[in-house]
Amino acid sequence: MVAKLEKLAEDARSGMLAKSEKTEWRGENAGVTKPFVKKTVKEFDDAAAQAKSIKNVLKDAHTDLKAVQSELKTAVTDGGKQGIRVQDKGDGTVWCVIEHAPDNGDPTEQQREARKGLEDRINKLIARAEEIDDSAARALKKSHGGDTHNFGHAKYSSLDDAQAERALELAALGPGMNKQQYAEFNTLMSFNSKDPEFSTTFYKGLGGPEQALRFYGRMSLDGTLGDDKERLALAKDFQRNMGVALATATDPDNKSRLPASWGEKFRELGTRQIELEQGAFGREYYGYQLLGGMLRHGNYDADFLTPIAEHITQLHHEEPMRFMSTKPTGMGDPDYGFNPSGKNGAGYAPLTSVLEALGHSPEASERFFTGEPTVYRENGTVDKDARLDYKYLDEFTKEDFEWPPDTLAPPGTDGAEDAFNHGPNALGHALEAATTGRAYDSQSTAPVEHTRKGAELTERLVSYFGDHPELIRHNENGEAEDLKTGPLHALRDSLGNITADYMGDFQRVMYGGDVSSGRFPVPGEAAVFADSGQVQRFLAEVGQDPDAYASITTAQQAYTSLLVDEVVNGESQSTVSLEQRVSNSVAPGALIAGIMSEARADAVLDYHAASAKDFNEAAADKGKWANRVVELGTSAIPPRVPVVGEVINWVAEDITESVVKSVEKDVVTAGEEEGSRDYSRARQATVDATEEIVRRALLNRSDINSDTALDIRETASTQAGNSYGEGSMWEASGDAS
Repeated sequence: MVAKLEKLAEDARSGMLAKSEKTEWRGENAGVTKPFVKKTVKEFDDAAAQAKSIKNVLKDAHTDLKAVQSELKTAVTDGGKQGIRVQDKGDGTVWCVIEHAPDNGDPTEQQREARKGLEDRINKLIARAEEIDDSAARALKKSHGGDTHNFGHAKYSSLDDAQAERALELAALGPGMNKQQYAEFNTLMSFNSKDPEFSTTFYKGLGGPEQALRFYGRMSLDGTLGDDKERLALAKDFQRNMGVALATATDPDNKSRLPASWGEKFRELGTRQIELEQGAFGREYYGYQLLGGMLRHGNYDADFLTPIAEHITQLHHEEPMRFMSTKPTGMGDPDYGFNPSGKNGAGYAPLTSVLEALGHSPEASERFFTGEPTVYRENGTVDKDARLDYKYLDEFTKEDFEWPPDTLAPPGTDGAEDAFNHGPNALGHALEAATTGRAYDSQSTAPVEHTRKGAELTERLVSYFGDHPELIRHNENGEAEDLKTGPLHALRDSLGNITADYMGDFQRVMYGGDVSSGRFPVPGEAAVFADSGQVQRFLAEVGQDPDAYASITTAQQAYTSLLVDEVVNGESQSTVSLEQRVSNSVAPGALIAGIMSEARADAVLDYHAASAKDFNEAAADKGKWANRVVELGTSAIPPRVPVVGEVINWVAEDITESVVKSVEKDVVTAGEEEGSRDYSRARQATVDATEEIVRRALLNRSDINSDTALDIRETASTQAGNSYGEGSMWEASGDAS
């Protein structure tokens, strides 16, 4: 139809319009017939344009709906494989039911999580289909216009155009959006924020960088003011959607994108105060405060984000509290600000915000911490002749570094005290991204190759905090009353995650292993730690944090499982006995287990910085680290059939439970405050875990008789106990401090 109407329109232009223009009209015809011909020809053009618009919308809607349908079919199939049945609720949503539980008993926690995850996944896909349908219907209505005597109204080159148009219509309402309109806006943004054409069209439609900042600022303050929890929830979604869309629109790899001048303009506006409401006194805020709220979400390109991060850091170096002047006083509303998420500050400190942004942007973060710095002037332009006399990591890790108190909580309250950890927490997130190559809060278990610069940054962190563990110490005035809490103790959970991601490198250094041996496979480049004493001091301090302890312990046990499996079932030309090689494989992990166990005891019994319950709960939540190490094994260790299937499946399914059981057996007895160190119990937990690892690895070795298998397990368990003792007693000797 588009092709036919375009031909008719061309015929009309070259036919009757051309003839009409050549004719000399006189009398009434000059004022009636000639305009009528022009109008008629225009209708042919409008009809062709309307048909093309309809085609574009329907074509995109069909493509998008087909993709959603495919994902839905895959989801239902996946559920069936897990023993989960999908049922229609009759209201446009589904609910999922577990049909098969182990031994006909109660469903496992893993099954419950899988059921909930599948239900959420399917319902989101259905909601996406509804949004596509609504957007297409709205676009078709606007294309038609409702006039039976007039073609040509709204024209769309794609469904994205129609969706962006609607989002901009709603954005024009600003805080005047009612909750239904706000929800519709968030739905449009949520489903399209990763679409370059939509995101670029949307941000351009706002009018430019300053208008985008003003819109975000007005909506953020509106959503965080008062006690309207529903409005606050909408503002949280708004913040995430705006950030992800901005990351998409500023990615130079996308065909549709914002010009690089947007980044330059954001830097210029960063130090300017922007009036959010015309004539509203006291409603002026720095551009970087507004931008920071958006930057907290999305994976940003390094060319866009790193210059902003450098500029903000350099501004902070010159005047640490410069942005605090606009922070409201006497509000009594701790949520009010530019960070509706409420995570790590109210949003008045751009430094915290941009570090959070780096935490979601691995490439930008690595460049920030390891690249050659660029100096920026006050207005955000580059000063090519200037050089920095400090490095960013050195700046942040100084004992007297001044973190802005990004909170509206009254002095003396818990919220005010927590504010001093916002900056260090965000710094930890940025370091995680820079070293691991993934966003700090990523749930993906796929291995990411470590870069040379990321590995070198990890080496620097271990060296620095191994020499200065007091900076990350957390002491709640337990028995060690003379030791102060370090200003960067909030970093420890992130340092624990980095350690878990580099577990192969940490195990290698325990007994002075050589990188070239290849015995400790790692993804990508290896981190080489020069001083094992630094590594031990680093682990001893980091392991006192429950989350760090759980990440490291889970990764250690999973990694040891892979090493043992490789020795037992892999190919080798070694003339050393299998018994000895298995023992060598369990030793590094057991030594780390000893350090971790003693660190846990220090935190609970000496520093009173955490409870046994904290450690137990943290361990139960670290299954992703077992899975990440398993994925590493399947990609870095040559595949073997059929053994790898058995052993890898065990690691994936059972390692988390094994870790939790080990933790529960660890160092603290009942009544924590009056508790004592129970060395034998903690040691036995490591021995038991080692024996289970070796037993599983031997399952498919039919050529090894039961007596030999028993000797191998006992020898390995003995070695694990001895290495555990080395780690535990060394840490307890006081060298770690």
